Amino acid sequence: MCSRFELNTAPGDLARRFGLEGPPPVPNMAELRPTDLAVVIAPDGPRLLTWGLSVDWDAKPLINARAETLAGKKTFKALLENRCLVPATAYFEWRKDERGTHKNRIETADSDIFAFAGLIDGDRFTIITCAPAPGIAHIHNRMPVILDRPGEALWNDQGAAFADVAGLLVPYRSASMKAIEETPPPPRQPDLFG
Repeated sequence: MCSRFELNTAPGDLARRFGLEGPPPVPNMAELRPTDLAVVIAPDGPRLLTWGLSVDWDAKPLINARAETLAGKKTFKALLENRCLVPATAYFEWRKDERGTHKNRIETADSDIFAFAGLIDGDRFTIITCAPAPGIAHIHNRMPVILDRPGEALWNDQGAAFADVAGLLVPYRSASMKAIEETPPPPRQPDLFG
């Protein structure tokens, strides 16, 4: 599951990375949350869209779609040809253990801009998730689908049917991932004189 991600880059760098004609509008934020506007790259160019599909059967937006069930779910089946890239510089995941929940910032080993596989529904998008890459499986049992560069071009090709690109929806394997876990603040010492 991916419920927060980061896009912390200059618009010009984003334009160069994805071969765009000009710098797109980029909300540089340390953390993009569901319902925030984020830049996506559709086959016809960059757009600012709201993160999370709106459905009438759930009050919460659908921020993620499971790769394994996309073709069988009515909500997503209609969107399989409405694909996009969701640029990011990192995403956040929470690891749970007996001491609590620990926030992890996860990025590619080269710390470069990358792209999630996404689907568009009008002015909204969702991020596709899959099983985690082995190096981060200890953090969470899902991860966003991160496409390699050839995969990005194929995913965003309007001429490619979903059946031709479904094989891209796998754990990231182009390079290793690195996770940095936030260190929780030390426990507050009780007031001995209060």
